[in-house]
Parts: sequence; structure tokens; C-alpha cells
Amino acid sequence: MQPQARSVTLIGAPLEEGSGRRGAAMGPAALRIAGVDQTLVDLGYDVVDAGDVHVVPARDLPNHPKAHNLRIIGAFTRALEAGVYEAAAAGRFPLILGGDHSLSMGTVSGMARYAAQQGRPLFVLWLDAHSDFNTPATSPSGNIHGMPVAYFCGQAELAEILPKERPLVDPRNVFQVGIRSVDAPERELIKEHGINVFDMRWLDEQGVAATMRQILGIVSDANGLLHVSLDVDFLDPEIAPGVGTTVPGGATFREAHLIMEMLCDSGLVSSLDLVELNPFLDDRGKSARILVELTASLFGRRIFDRPTRAA
Repeated sequence: MQPQARSVTLIGAPLEEGSGRRGAAMGPAALRIAGVDQTLVDLGYDVVDAGDVHVVPARDLPNHPKAHNLRIIGAFTRALEAGVYEAAAAGRFPLILGGDHSLSMGTVSGMARYAAQQGRPLFVLWLDAHSDFNTPATSPSGNIHGMPVAYFCGQAELAEILPKERPLVDPRNVFQVGIRSVDAPERELIKEHGINVFDMRWLDEQGVAATMRQILGIVSDANGLLHVSLDVDFLDPEIAPGVGTTVPGGATFREAHLIMEMLCDSGLVSSLDLVELNPFLDDRGKSARILVELTASLFGRRIFDRPTRAA
């Protein structure tokens, strides 16, 4: 099987203001240079590159003392929510090139609106070293890229960025895989709201394949749509150094590819975020190339089809 749509819309989100350091705004350009568009074309997909989202700060939003750069992030959230919804409603697969993880406030919200109109539940697979379930009250940094899951689950209303009556994601429909860095107050919120967390110890003990079979079985039984959000720091920094929030002990190259291959086999994936790529911190494009290769696995490239690199 393949992802649900054979037509893909690329949406660049050069957003770095949700992070504590500069550089993630260059992520969309690096992914394009690494060939994400041509890779999908070679796999038989109809690919349209919608370009990068360009916004100005939303002046109707207040400055927030515990959520930095809310006005610009709010503007990106609105634009991405609309763009992702429109692509999905047109029967296309939204593939978002990030940009820091605060962009998922908009992308997941757009897919939640689309899923609600289809009468289907939205599930989110969060591949990340961090749970990103902080609120302004619990965040030790005030960086919004640590808050998107709480936001699209309705637990971090920073301001009226999107309509209050917007469709939300049930926290019990969020599956976080690869987690290995969680703030203490955040841990309590995760437990309270029923987020499903499969940390690295779980993966070590139970294995990637068994974990993914469990998750995909739940989504399939519910006739759900599945949004995948892949943070570079899900991977071990030894293989993907181009991220500003490295945490040792991440997923291996093969573990990550197995996840993508199983997602492809499931036919359940409806949208994808590639986030937190910081080319300024990368090693000659290494992380960007790995993200493109993982994307290829999600879209149907098999081991026997993988090109051999020159030594």
C-alpha cells in the first residue's frame, strides 16, 4: 500500500522563532536542495511545490510574557492551518518542510479540520525526543516549539490564534515515539491527559515493529487519518546532527526506516511534517539527506530500490 494520496503538495515553513536558536528557517531550502521533490517524482507521485509560507506578525495577537514570538508564530499557524486544510480537501497529501516544531500548531490543526469534515478521527504520530506538551505556565524556556502538542489538543490556548471552536485532537489519539527528554511538570500533564508515550526504553525492550503494529492497529480499527510529525532529534545525533536540540540515545537509521516502511505498508498516513532541521548545525547536508531518504521510505521506496552511494 501507499500513503492515501498519489498527489503531494510541498509547503515550506521557514519558521525558527519557536526555537531558542536561529537556523531552522533554512530547513525548507535544505530539503529542496537534498532533492525531496525529485525523489517523490521518481517514485511516481504528482508533486506540486507551493513554495514557502510568508507572513507578517499578527498584530491582533498580544505579546505573551511566557510564550516568545507569539505574533509571528500565530501568523504561521493561521497560514499553515489554511494551506494544509486546502491541500487535503483537494485530495492531495500535504508535506510540510520545516521549520521548527511550533509549525505543527498549524499543520495538525488543518488536518484536524479536514478529518472532522470527513467524519473521521485524526491520530498523530509524534516522532521526537521531546513530548512538546508544555504550556506557557510549565515551559522553562517560553519557546513555543515545546508547546504544539498541548496546543492542538486544546491545553495551551496562548491566544485566539485560531477559532476557539476549532476541531481539536483527542490527547488519547497522540502517539509519541522515541521520547527521551520530558520536563517534570510536562510529565504530569501527559499522564493527566492520556498521551500515549513510547519512550526509548520501551523501544529497546519491546522493539519498533511491535510498537508500530500496536499503533497502526488502533488507527486502522478507528478508520482514522494519521498525521506524522518527524523531528530530526528523533534520530540519534550521531547520524543526524543538524538540529538545535540534540539528545543522545535516539533512533538508529534502520529503526527509523522500519517505522517509515511500516507506515507506508499501512496506507493510513495522510500528511507529514519534517521539522527542526537546522542546516547551520548540519554536517554537509547529512541530516537533510537522511530526512529525504526517510520520506522516500514512507512513500514506497524499498530496500532493493535504494541507490548505492559512491565511496
